Amino acid sequence: MSIPALVEPAAELTVDEVRRYSRHLIIPDVGMIGQKRLKNAKVLVIGAGGLGSPALMYLAAAGVGTIGIVEFDEVDESNLQRQIIHGQSDVGRPKAISAKESVEEINPLVKVVVHGERLDNDNVYAIFEGYDLIVDGTDNFATRYMVNDAAYFLGIPYVWGSIYRFDGQASVYAAGLRNSDDPVMREAAAEAPCYRCLYPEPPPPGMVPSCAEGGVLGVLCASIGSIQVNEAIKMLTGMGDPLVGKLMIYDALEMEYRKLKVRRDPNCALCGENATVTELIDYESFCGAVSEEAADAAAGSTISVHQLKQWLDDRDDIFLVDVREQVEWDINRIPGATLIPKGDFLNGSALEKLPSDKQVVLHCKSGVRSAEVLAILKGAGFSDAVHVGGGVVAWVNQIDPSQPSY
Repeated sequence: MSIPALVEPAAELTVDEVRRYSRHLIIPDVGMIGQKRLKNAKVLVIGAGGLGSPALMYLAAAGVGTIGIVEFDEVDESNLQRQIIHGQSDVGRPKAISAKESVEEINPLVKVVVHGERLDNDNVYAIFEGYDLIVDGTDNFATRYMVNDAAYFLGIPYVWGSIYRFDGQASVYAAGLRNSDDPVMREAAAEAPCYRCLYPEPPPPGMVPSCAEGGVLGVLCASIGSIQVNEAIKMLTGMGDPLVGKLMIYDALEMEYRKLKVRRDPNCALCGENATVTELIDYESFCGAVSEEAADAAAGSTISVHQLKQWLDDRDDIFLVDVREQVEWDINRIPGATLIPKGDFLNGSALEKLPSDKQVVLHCKSGVRSAEVLAILKGAGFSDAVHVGGGVVAWVNQIDPSQPSY
């Protein structure tokens, strides 16, 4: 789907800019006009993590005039495997500041705006307003739906990306341009879908592991992040055929790219003809960190790592079960635990491994998966089973910091 250029060209390029961007200027499809559009563009990048790192670096190198960074987290050592905008000396520093300094080192001619706060319903409009395009590098469903809805209401297109282990996806959602004051833009975007057209509902809680739980190949971030910037440049300058109405799927193991058509859903809750989502909603409740069954099971059946330590020291009737995967078990573990992955509980094979004369205590990395397994056990008659809030992360942080974290 062809979309007109989002940005009018700047008045001129300086001699330094011509020198810096010369390899762009000699591309006929870019030229002086395209580069002037990039100079005049304002792009907001959400997240300075796996996808945000390459996106920020290439947007800066390309000469996007104003780059906004939304990021509230600090650099952790586990980030460095993929978040290449940060270095060892940045561990413990705010990611937004680290990213800003890297961007300015790459290209001192661009303006960097830092939004060092967590994106939420209260600030999303104020942060988004004034930007021409958004690059979404978020890693959770609640924020993705919020970004989609806010961008639609404000009439701002955005480039979306997603990564997990060896798989990546990317698309451009421009449904919000149907709200444009420009009739040409409205007509061009008339059939553009939004994120909800493709994913009307979030996956069930616990069904899709996060990168923190399932992992991601570091270089995959560069593959998808650079595709996002490629699409951003096309949208800003009006070049080529952007991924509006298309979903790009990348399999790094097979080195295979596929492109699927995504049609506008006339019954979409947001951009459909009879929309039911007419304002920002409670996205945490909409997506749910855990299922209602898990939340009910965990209520009154959650213990702290300090309580677990005391039980392990004082009692001999505890059967501690680690519901993570083998690769996680190989990194760190709570002494005395037995590894029985969550999948074995889902297929029922784990129940025969549990003793009837001991109290079952479950844990995972953070407490989400163990809560889901706890619901299964409660339903199977293990009424006194409990799980450990915070999981092995809390154990390492509060009880045994000699172990590595991940």
